[in-house]
Amino acid sequence: MAMFESPEISGSSTATVIGTSRSESDLNHFAPRRRAVNNAVDAGTRVVERNNSGNGETVDARDRMESANFSRENVNENPTNSDTRFTYRPSVPAHWRIKESPLSSDNIFQQSHAGLFNLCVVVLVAVNSRLIIENLMKYGWLIRSGFWFSSRSLRDWPLFMCCLSLPIFPIAAFVVEKLLQQNQISERTLILLHILISTLAVLYPVVVILRCDSAFLSGIALMLFACIVWLKLVSYAHTNSDMRSVAKSTEKGSEGCMYNVSFRSLAYFMAAPTLCYQTSYPRTASIRKNWVVRQFIKLIIFTGLMGFIIEQYINPIVQNSQHPLKANFLYAIERILKLSVPNTYVWLCMFYSFFHLWLNILAELLRFGDREFYKDWWNAKTVEEYWRMWNMPVHKWMVRHIYLPCLRNGIPKGVAVLIAFLVSAIFHELCIAVPCHLFKLWAFFGIMFQAPLVLITSYLQNKFQSSMVCAYSFLS
Repeated sequence: MAMFESPEISGSSTATVIGTSRSESDLNHFAPRRRAVNNAVDAGTRVVERNNSGNGETVDARDRMESANFSRENVNENPTNSDTRFTYRPSVPAHWRIKESPLSSDNIFQQSHAGLFNLCVVVLVAVNSRLIIENLMKYGWLIRSGFWFSSRSLRDWPLFMCCLSLPIFPIAAFVVEKLLQQNQISERTLILLHILISTLAVLYPVVVILRCDSAFLSGIALMLFACIVWLKLVSYAHTNSDMRSVAKSTEKGSEGCMYNVSFRSLAYFMAAPTLCYQTSYPRTASIRKNWVVRQFIKLIIFTGLMGFIIEQYINPIVQNSQHPLKANFLYAIERILKLSVPNTYVWLCMFYSFFHLWLNILAELLRFGDREFYKDWWNAKTVEEYWRMWNMPVHKWMVRHIYLPCLRNGIPKGVAVLIAFLVSAIFHELCIAVPCHLFKLWAFFGIMFQAPLVLITSYLQNKFQSSMVCAYSFLS
């Protein structure tokens, strides 16, 4: 490369050198031009000269002062030429260092993808707008006046009365705990009574639903409420038993472990958005009433959106489909894929409505402080991470009252995980089969099938050590 200098720059001028170079000869070659450019643009900047290894030296204060004086004089004399005379010259190198492409494997997760996210949103809106128009042209408007309430809803009154009577079981649990505290019953009798109370809390709604011709949504709502009551009763009995054991041990002087049966604590626990009983919870200072109103409006909107998708999309597809076992394989796959999109939207709306909106509304009204009802399950790399993050109240209950007690009793970790999945599968089957009046164990086996998936995705993560491979295996 031929050596040359810009004729406008005096060789005696002292200035600050800014930039990065690949070699010392390149630095010396372009130093005069870069001195003039950077003096005119930013005279007071602290400068670091970098070498090939990435280390640099700070230019001393004397050079910075002379550079600032030089640039100030040039800017005052010719404020327009100083920005343009030495900028973007053809001789200035365009390539200074080694760079990776933005979508390369080493660089793709080190930058923002907001633009791609916006593009996906635009495509999603366009595709779903086309599907809405196509659905309306094919089926018309299917939402009728009885969408929210109809004469059929009167058949659900027995379920509603059953739901109102479920608080009897927590009261009974409190009574037996109080009797034990007063030494009127034995420990073994208390355990038997707790088993009886918690079992009746589930069997009573099951009998009511099976004897009544009720709607599916009403049945599943009652079963969910009954399962929540059962989980809370188990936590209440288990926690009180542990507090009694601690109070009788050498740690009975510990303030946080004192055994005390309080109806106020039980009442707050039954209403609070948690499944794990404790005598006190973190509380917020006040209730944000305007925030509650906004969240409640969102809850109404997303609940209506779920109903719209079910009535306008899912029901017509199901009604116009043949039985999957009577049709050919490709037809069954096509029906499943066609239902997968609206089912995904319903599931996302359900998750947002219940786990974010409803539980936060309930927590705000009760000033319940711990509002980690879910974690970022959408970033889960394995099935195990997904089940640990998407439903935190149930996960905490499983760990506290099933998984850790199994480990303390010498049960292997894998068997403890299997027991937790077994309990989850039983309650999933109850919540689906009982309202449908159809006992085929589909929900049971669907949950139990997650156990081998946990092992498979964990194996892939340990083998490949790649988040991309694990994410793909989880999504598939």
